[in-house]
Amino acid sequence: MFKGQPKGLYALALANTGERFGYYTMLAIFMLFLQAKFGWEQAAASQLYAIFMAVVYFMPVVGGWVADRTGYGKCVVAGIGVMFLGYLLLTIPTPANTAGIALMIGALLLVCLGTGLFKGNLQVLIGNLYDDPKYAAKRDSAFSLFYMAINIGAMFAPFAATAITNRFLARAGLIYKADIPALAHQLLNGTISPDNCAKLSDFQKLMPDATVISMPLPDFCHYYIEHLSSSYNMGFAVACVSLIVSLGIYFACRSWFRHADVTARQKAAAADASAPALTPAQTRERVVALCMVFAVVIFFWMAFNQNGQSLTWFARDYTQQVVSGWTKAGFNMWILGLLAVSVYTLFGTFQSGKKTTRLACGITTLALWGVAAAIYRGMPEVLHIQPQLFQQFNPFFVVLLTPVIMALFGAMGGKEPSAPMKIGIGMFVAALGYVVMIAASAGQPSPAELSGTVSPDPVVPTYLMGTYLVLTFAELLLSPMGISFVTKVAPPQMKGLMMGLWFAATALGNYLSSIPGLLWMRVPLWANWTILAALCALAGTIMFLMLKRIEAATRA
Repeated sequence: MFKGQPKGLYALALANTGERFGYYTMLAIFMLFLQAKFGWEQAAASQLYAIFMAVVYFMPVVGGWVADRTGYGKCVVAGIGVMFLGYLLLTIPTPANTAGIALMIGALLLVCLGTGLFKGNLQVLIGNLYDDPKYAAKRDSAFSLFYMAINIGAMFAPFAATAITNRFLARAGLIYKADIPALAHQLLNGTISPDNCAKLSDFQKLMPDATVISMPLPDFCHYYIEHLSSSYNMGFAVACVSLIVSLGIYFACRSWFRHADVTARQKAAAADASAPALTPAQTRERVVALCMVFAVVIFFWMAFNQNGQSLTWFARDYTQQVVSGWTKAGFNMWILGLLAVSVYTLFGTFQSGKKTTRLACGITTLALWGVAAAIYRGMPEVLHIQPQLFQQFNPFFVVLLTPVIMALFGAMGGKEPSAPMKIGIGMFVAALGYVVMIAASAGQPSPAELSGTVSPDPVVPTYLMGTYLVLTFAELLLSPMGISFVTKVAPPQMKGLMMGLWFAATALGNYLSSIPGLLWMRVPLWANWTILAALCALAGTIMFLMLKRIEAATRA
């Protein structure tokens, strides 16, 4: 799995892990922040969220174009600096007025620009490492490992966001209740019903501070919204710290990948005979093949990026807020971390070439399981959870399943599916994920019927956990394979631009992810999941219809 990979892969993967930790910490609470601070309905919040997600993934087109002319490493460093400034502005508590919205949008634009300079170009650097014939056969496995590293950062992000939120709420004498932000805005806007007003009053009595309990209800609403919003601001500060760590790793290990920081123009100037020469016809066919793949993955990202939108709303409004039994282990950061590491030591037990190493890996695996079991036994019988915690299951499953997927494809030898075929299969798997959500929504009232409250009969958390498991299988078949495919097939003089267009396809999918948000209050709950499942299945079918032409073009 790790054997024979260049050191530069690990340095660049770790640098990206730090950046992604901060980004996903911010993303875990961003939608909740918008609705808590500004009182926006799902449609408005979903539009801003989708636009941000679209722009943040479109900007690598610009970043790639610039890097093809100026250098990939320069753009990576500049991107970290610009992102840092954007996240820093997001930490500033502001009034929920026009000026506050303007500052937030300005900060988001800086995050988008910085990500555009950083994200795609760092991945081009990794791809360049595998232009060396010595490592060429390990390109797909390298991007699987790189993708796993990204998700290590993402796995711990919701825990960090939740811990910070709870800490700052506790300082203010408050606890988190999912219903309160919407009900508080209803009271302040004068649209609250008598029943919801009574519910809000009951929630106030649950606060741990007597001063808070004695507040007039309107004052409590202002107080709760202000402190919940500022706790989210502190969550955004995590991204600033993680970027500093990423920058340190990048410069400390730069010698490991400096030779890969070279554009096609620089190779030509150095008369590098190893740089491949393509005819105009071959270049055109490769670009067409890549664009076909880009068109298909739009629909995957539309479905996948519901984790911060409709799936988070489902977690908040339709899923039990307490867990017990084995399920609660999934909401403990340390247990998940130990289990994730144990998968890799378990594989080492069987795959290592040395007997002593196999024995050490086996003992370590048993020790990790023992510590995880001890932590589980020490947990309370019933655990209260927050909706953003469900977002950690996708990155956890990525880390957990990456070696399994790699071993599965490795066992196939010469019969391993091509990257485009894996993408097509991944689309059908993604459709199955939303079939699980259709089952979870059976008999549930529509969001319009709930009117800002939560379901009287919420479902067990295992529905969402199962959905994230299935979507993760789809993601591992699609995303790292797609990135590897782009770095392998893109014409040398267009590597940055083609990687940018991969992210542009992601951007369009991210924007289309707002469709369930626009429909949220207008259609039955199951209808949104049916639309997503149908689009994924349709895109998978189209991919298989185009497969022969794509594979023929990539061999040119």
